[in-house]
Amino acid sequence: PRVGYLIPAAGASATYEAFRQGLRDLGYVEGQNIVIEYRSGEGSSRLADLATELAQLKVDVIVAQGAAAAPAKTAAGVVPIVFGTSGDPVEAGFVASLARPGGNFTGSTFFSLELAAKRIELLKEAMPRIRRIGVPLNPDSPGSESTLRAMEAAAEAVKVGLQIFEVRRADEYETAFTAMAKAHIEALAIPQQPIHNVNAKRIAKLAARHRLPSIGGAEFAEAGCMIGYGPSFVELYRGAAAFVDKILKGARAGDLPVERPTKFELVVNRG
Repeated sequence: PRVGYLIPAAGASATYEAFRQGLRDLGYVEGQNIVIEYRSGEGSSRLADLATELAQLKVDVIVAQGAAAAPAKTAAGVVPIVFGTSGDPVEAGFVASLARPGGNFTGSTFFSLELAAKRIELLKEAMPRIRRIGVPLNPDSPGSESTLRAMEAAAEAVKVGLQIFEVRRADEYETAFTAMAKAHIEALAIPQQPIHNVNAKRIAKLAARHRLPSIGGAEFAEAGCMIGYGPSFVELYRGAAAFVDKILKGARAGDLPVERPTKFELVVNRG
């Protein structure tokens, strides 16, 4: 069997290796009883072409990471697609429901709205005196409106103000952080969006330079932010191998319920 693996940009080696390890745990050995066609978009512009390329290679299933899922849906036709993680696959239009996906999509979701709200609460708990939290947001990213509503509701509950700073491209982070400084932002809450995920280290460095305590997904603490909270993406991508295994053995992607994580990590950097 041939498995396509499509990611928006390089830099996701840990999750890719976790997926490969998951396959090995299930008895698949690359070059012996399975082939993985790995494609990296190096940015979003080539993802549709790469998804089409994978479909033309007649892969049996495509694993789409992050922002690669939407182009894969458009370009891959009826090829089964496993999304390693998706904030809200129903809102994104990938599946009809979590229990009965339908179509050719399945995978894992990670409570994106609940986590976005919880991070605001954790940031306030860690820094009780903060009053203004900055949120770098790509308004063009799927689910951005619902994510923002969840964060605003949480902020209102703990009596802090949110200010949005739009970031659509990596070269806009410097401008956003400069604007945060002028606005006297006291802390940073990073929503789970593809652009932030691939620029975690850049965000952490800018937050440190501007002395902004910050919170994001668990991987953001590893990149250097103050707090990370969320599911382990490494574990989720290891689990994606199980979906692939079932599809290769004849299951329809649309018949495999979308799974949700049961393990969450809270990581705090000291100093």
